[in-house]
Amino acid sequence: MTKIKVLIVDDHPLMREALRVAIENETGMDVVGEARNGNEAVAQAVALSPDVIIMDIFMPGKDGLTAIGELRALGGQKKIMALTSSTDEQTIKAALQSGALAYLNKDAQRDELLFAIRKVAQGETYLGQSLANRLAGVLYAGETAPIKKQKDDSALTPREMEIVELVGQGLTNHDIGKKLTISDGTVRTHLHHIMEKLGLANRNQLVLFATRRNERRNV
Repeated sequence: MTKIKVLIVDDHPLMREALRVAIENETGMDVVGEARNGNEAVAQAVALSPDVIIMDIFMPGKDGLTAIGELRALGGQKKIMALTSSTDEQTIKAALQSGALAYLNKDAQRDELLFAIRKVAQGETYLGQSLANRLAGVLYAGETAPIKKQKDDSALTPREMEIVELVGQGLTNHDIGKKLTISDGTVRTHLHHIMEKLGLANRNQLVLFATRRNERRNV
C-alpha cells in the first residue's frame, strides 16, 4: 500500500517532533520533510510533492496563510491542513478562504489528527470539532463569500437527505458511496444538486450545514 507522504510546517521544533512521532508510528503514513516557516514550506512542497501538508498558521516571517496562497497560485491540487492554536473566528475564516481542506486545533487528539490527514489525502474536507461551531458562526452570519441565501432542506429528496446526514457524520464521498452502494460519481452528482437546492457555495458550507442539522436532530 502506498504511504501518505506528509510535510510538516511549524516553527516550533517540539511541535514538529510531536507531529512526526504521531504520524510515523501510524501504518500507511510517512513524514517526508519538515519546514520552519512559509518560505521553507513552499520550497519543500515543490521539491518533495507531499500528499498532505500540515501548515501552522502563525509563524515568523512568511506565515501559514501566505504560504497556502502561494502554493495555490503555483497550480495543481495542494492538499493542505491548517493547524492552529487559535479559535479566533477571523483566523478560521482566513484559513477557509485561503484554500486549506482541513482545520485542526493543536489541542486535537492523535486519532483526530490521523483521521484528518486521511481525509485531506482523499481530497475531502475536515473541520476539527473545537473549531466547527465558531466556523459555523462565521458562515451562517454571512461573513464569507460567495454564499447565497440559505434555504431549508424541504426541497431535498429522501436520498439527498440521507447523503446530507452522512456528510454530517464525517463520511467521505467514497465512504458514502460504499454505504449506499452507489458510485463516487453518483455521490458527487447528488452533492451538486444538494448544494444548489440549499444555496451553498462549496463543500465546506455543506459540511457545516449537515453537522448543524445532525446536532439539531440529536437534541
